Amino acid sequence: MREFDLIDWIRSQTRLDPRAVPVGPGDDCAVVRVGGEDLLVTVDQVLDGVHVQLAACGPQAVGRKAMARNLSDIAAMAGTPLAAVANVALPRDFPDDDAKAIYLGLRAGGDAFRCPLVGGDIGVWDGALCVGVTVLGRPTPAGPVLRSGARPGDALCVTGALGGSWRSGRDLTFTPRIHEALALAAACELHAMIDLSDGLSRDLGHVCRESGVGAEILATRVPVHPDAGGLDAALSDGEDYELLFALPPGRADALERDGVLGVPVTRVGTITAERNVTLVHPDGSREPLIPHGWEHGT
Repeated sequence: MREFDLIDWIRSQTRLDPRAVPVGPGDDCAVVRVGGEDLLVTVDQVLDGVHVQLAACGPQAVGRKAMARNLSDIAAMAGTPLAAVANVALPRDFPDDDAKAIYLGLRAGGDAFRCPLVGGDIGVWDGALCVGVTVLGRPTPAGPVLRSGARPGDALCVTGALGGSWRSGRDLTFTPRIHEALALAAACELHAMIDLSDGLSRDLGHVCRESGVGAEILATRVPVHPDAGGLDAALSDGEDYELLFALPPGRADALERDGVLGVPVTRVGTITAERNVTLVHPDGSREPLIPHGWEHGT
């Protein structure tokens, strides 16, 4: 079964009390109400041979990426990380020094954002290395920014440049946009946001589906990273961990001019009422923007 088909099935089977769980499966984080306050909860894993190549990058980089992926989910909700727990499945005969290096990578990734590693679990098995992390966070007083709030007419913007991350090794060294997301939330009325882990075309599709809208993307406005090699890679490579967000159009010009905390911001398109996602080429021709990017099971 394809990853997102399975997620849809799980959501169809899930019955939650919205007073206790305001946001369940289907966003970057779940939102759980604890003592009258909202708590962000996210979990992700890194598998050797799937998300990383341990022999090439080393164990410390694996640990750091496992933490950073989850911190990026907290950023996507404009949250502040609080703490993390990790579960690690080590291959048999895994060297002690390499196991310690994984911990050091996890800790370094969390320490950069005052997100301590407060516990977890370790197991040994006959499979490949697997490092899973759960991060808890706190939304801003205005509440978490969800995927489901985009409105027709909203500007669509991205931070940074896209494409080529996994080919260049940037997927191992990226900085989660925690500080940038908080700055955006403080300065703008963010209607929707997501981190670009699976590719612009696929992640934009998640926002549009959850918001019940469509979008137009201008091909000439997509910020293509020098590592990408072209527009197609910028649209579909994934592993960029930049932010894609929707906001009132009047704020987009200032963001493009000033960026956010030194990170460039580019308006790449507009949210539409029609539930189609369209790529507009420089000559004015249009074509459906088919979701391509990372998905387990493909």
